[in-house]
Amino acid sequence: MRRYYTRVCNFYYGKESRLLVNTNKSIPLNGNINISFDHIEIISRTSKKKIPINKINSLAKSLKKLIKLDLEKIRSKKKNFSNLNFIQIPNIMGVLNLTPDSFSDGGKFNTKNKGLKHALEMFNSGANIIDIGGESTRPGSKAIDNKTEWKRIEKIVKLISKKIPMSLDTRKSEVMKKGIKYGVKIINDVSGLDYDPETINVLKKYKIPFVIQHSQGTPEKMQNKPRYKNELLDIFDFFEKKIKSLKKIGIKHNNIIIDPGIGFGKNLKHNMNLIRNISIFHSLGFPILVGNSKKRFIKEIAGKNDTKSRIGGTMTSSIYLMMQGVQILRIHDVNELLQGVKVFKEIMKY
Repeated sequence: MRRYYTRVCNFYYGKESRLLVNTNKSIPLNGNINISFDHIEIISRTSKKKIPINKINSLAKSLKKLIKLDLEKIRSKKKNFSNLNFIQIPNIMGVLNLTPDSFSDGGKFNTKNKGLKHALEMFNSGANIIDIGGESTRPGSKAIDNKTEWKRIEKIVKLISKKIPMSLDTRKSEVMKKGIKYGVKIINDVSGLDYDPETINVLKKYKIPFVIQHSQGTPEKMQNKPRYKNELLDIFDFFEKKIKSLKKIGIKHNNIIIDPGIGFGKNLKHNMNLIRNISIFHSLGFPILVGNSKKRFIKEIAGKNDTKSRIGGTMTSSIYLMMQGVQILRIHDVNELLQGVKVFKEIMKY
């Protein structure tokens, strides 16, 4: 395990970012001149230290080497794939739950006509890709069998794949293979590829892009007193180890997305620390996806001001994540979220 971690911070946007990059006072994130930074935070298990980028050369030789390697990954332009454009921040992954029991919209869209209509509405509103799921992974939910899961999504998958880009939210290799057959562009496995041992072989065979999500435990028990030594660094180490193991077994492509898994085996403190410090994951060198939409942390913070829609909490956290350079947001209310993003960008002259 590494001793030090690099978190980029103190971001600039739009006109200000372009000015600072052009005068070499800030560094563009992922080659995007519209968002840049001029500080880093050097983190270990026992310390934190923020320094401006123009002080990096004054660091000890071994530490400076590590930081510069991280900065190469942080500033490198990401290759676009699956209708995702990583110069455009944020990309939106619209959520389509075809389940009777998902935490926010279970049963709302799980008929062919309703599901298709909602998918088209999200895509026409500006979603880059639609994430289809047939198994609820909300806290306390139990696994269902392959046949039941595929039956819930089969008709919609066949219809949607001909019209719009689609990702598949599943932990099961058999469901993945069927979805890939009908044109799924991304596999989104909330288990971090750990639920089904055959998943790795499917990803290797079809060379399909995929999301690695961190989750502690299974949905049924993941919220039973989750614990970490340091959730931010533990989850970073998880991704680093997982990506190295995937490369060793022959997954050579870099069409990989990382998702810290907000609400998956995390309490409020864990979730807030991850969101506040989300920019640490840029130093892994892969696009970041966050599923913050309507999550329980909003209720826990809002208290008596909580609503079923949780649009206010989703909007605020989404704008913050965008300001930290997160490339993909997994969102239920696509039209409302993009309304907020457009207003924010106009204010910032993005």
